[in-house]
Amino acid sequence: MKSFIILLLFILNLSATERIISLSPSITEILYALGAGPKIVATSSYSLYPKEAKSLPIIGGYQNPNIEKILSFSPTLVIGQSYKQQTLKNLKQFHIKTVTITLRTLQNIQDAITKIAKILHKEKEAKKLNKNITDAITDAKKTKKPHSVMIVYGLREDLRSATYIAGHDIFFDDIITACGNTNAYTDRTTAQPILSYENIIALNPDQIIILHSHATEPNVDVQKALKNWYALPTNAAKNKKISIVDEDYLHIPSQRVALTIKRLSLEMAK
Repeated sequence: MKSFIILLLFILNLSATERIISLSPSITEILYALGAGPKIVATSSYSLYPKEAKSLPIIGGYQNPNIEKILSFSPTLVIGQSYKQQTLKNLKQFHIKTVTITLRTLQNIQDAITKIAKILHKEKEAKKLNKNITDAITDAKKTKKPHSVMIVYGLREDLRSATYIAGHDIFFDDIITACGNTNAYTDRTTAQPILSYENIIALNPDQIIILHSHATEPNVDVQKALKNWYALPTNAAKNKKISIVDEDYLHIPSQRVALTIKRLSLEMAK
């Protein structure tokens, strides 16, 4: 009995002293949603949600984290996405526990939540978060008339420069499918294609949804940009099905993807 109590105290103390560093805004959001926010000692730039995350120390951008800064916080656990393999590999040399997750598809996001929760003994919280995502998929408003949809990253006034859109093997594509529609971009070789305006005309999508953010694109003339999109000869323009969506969670593959599913499903059902 005495040995059991000592072991229990050791486990509780270990949990209490966990020092976590998140290498992306999405991971930061997941950690807070699981109730592990107090254990985060630093994160990457652009970790803006929840509001508590804004006060966390920054270890660099999620594309270029600073190893020395990370080490200065004496982390016991560093969580990063699969594209940060080299950073995580370097940290292992310092005997720091690292966890790699993938956040591309809806299933990836749910798997990542489960994986992180298991490490932090937050399985109950993870089940609730994943249920919200599953329910959002199940309840997604289905389109009465299936059509092709193009989701555009960012709003610009000049369409002659490159336009980034959602391709396949990414959660936006999953959402399009869940709503009974098809992705206007049919080539499956890349998740985030870059198109010229000639390419957009050639795709001729039935609907165009533009993901805009006033926070990162404050100087865009929204009405002028929308007018330029409607000037392109596409079915979307002809049928008045070009819209701009501005929500802070849209680009973030975290538990808040449940909100993205609901928001975009309503947009596609119009």
